[in-house]
Amino acid sequence: MSFLKKLIKTKPNENSVAFRREMAEKVAGKHIKYVSERQDGIDVILGKDGSLSIRAGKLIVSAAGQTDIIFRGEITELKISELMSLDGAVIVGPDLEHGGIERTIIAYYKYYR
Repeated sequence: MSFLKKLIKTKPNENSVAFRREMAEKVAGKHIKYVSERQDGIDVILGKDGSLSIRAGKLIVSAAGQTDIIFRGEITELKISELMSLDGAVIVGPDLEHGGIERTIIAYYKYYR
């Protein structure tokens, strides 16, 4: 039976806490080129040259030259998915840094060549 389970891949439950932690750990430590948020149909750049990190069970998005944190969310409440190009990640969830409002931000990774 375990042989068949290896052959048949099932889609992971994207709403499970384990999957959310796995995705947060996957994007943590990445350097980001810039972070944007769609507001009224326009992409607004929130910050540039930043990073994604995990601290005390929260995913933190920060940018260079800014004293404020761009986004801070509890990992168990966030939905994180990578872009199809794998050039960044979409993060959806309540932003604890800005009063717990639901936000959708896109962090584009920086690549070093």
